[in-house]
Amino acid sequence: MKRTVLALLLFLLLMSGYTVAWAQDEEPTIYVIQKGDTLWGLSNRFLQDPHYWPPLWAENPSIGNPHFIFPGQKLKVFSDRIEVVDEHGATEEKAPASEPVGVVQERVFTVTGGEGFLLEGDSKPIGHLIATYQNRQILGEDDIVYADIGRSHGVKTGNRFSIYKELEAVSHPVTHVILGHRVIPLGTVQISEVEEDTSKAIITKSYLEVGAGAYLMPYRDRKKVIALKAPTKDLTGYIVETQTGNKAVAAGDVVFMDLGKSNGLEVGNMLYVVRDVVPDQKFISVPIGKLPTDVIGAVVVVDTGETTATALVIKSIDTIYRGDRLEMRK
Repeated sequence: MKRTVLALLLFLLLMSGYTVAWAQDEEPTIYVIQKGDTLWGLSNRFLQDPHYWPPLWAENPSIGNPHFIFPGQKLKVFSDRIEVVDEHGATEEKAPASEPVGVVQERVFTVTGGEGFLLEGDSKPIGHLIATYQNRQILGEDDIVYADIGRSHGVKTGNRFSIYKELEAVSHPVTHVILGHRVIPLGTVQISEVEEDTSKAIITKSYLEVGAGAYLMPYRDRKKVIALKAPTKDLTGYIVETQTGNKAVAAGDVVFMDLGKSNGLEVGNMLYVVRDVVPDQKFISVPIGKLPTDVIGAVVVVDTGETTATALVIKSIDTIYRGDRLEMRK
């Protein structure tokens, strides 16, 4: 019996080796890019995985423009991957010969909950922190605070609330319309004692320093694992503000945009950051049309409001600024 099992295991190991060798030696199908082909479409067509190309572009510093495929260019299509052939016959993506080639894993992004958002319209907090233990000015986790909500507001011992700090109003960089107020999450409190109109609480999580005057809103666990989601429509918008308030941002920073649920935007959507190319008038003798835009980065949506959204910058080829345009293409 033992010999039979060992023989079976040996056979399976040999077969797996042949499978890896076949995957590495597989003769690819050559496909010539046609007009209208898109990254999402080709990935879905050949690999049944529309998420293959966006992560490849976002993670590969050698690929500046996501639209690096163009009519007439050739692709090597394997059963588990696609490789772009450059004009010299080399490929943009190659797996090490010593390692088995696998299908690209789903790309995910983890956010901590401290990204912030734009507080839209007439949204109001449900309470405020009105005092701190021994009147301390700066607090963090495990510190005691007091709030202006109690039994009359439906508050019970054990309830949790999110703590926020409201900052300046944010206006649209083009239309100058007020979109909301920049809000930064400070942490979380849990109610420990309740009076009729007030309560005592302990800070259970803090992203930033907490102090009296901070807002309380219904608790929402903002830590998320975001998976890329294929777009269902074309959208154009703008970066209207940054999390830090700085004008310039790069990969790893957080931005706010003027698109939201009402526009069909969803968490996980990826948008390109684009910038118009201005021709040098000295070299133009006849009227010309609009030049192709430069792609300077990409963002992934991590939270959506009705008319605004929060996004993480996942790639920046050049410095990204407040007011840069965003494009999403299905």
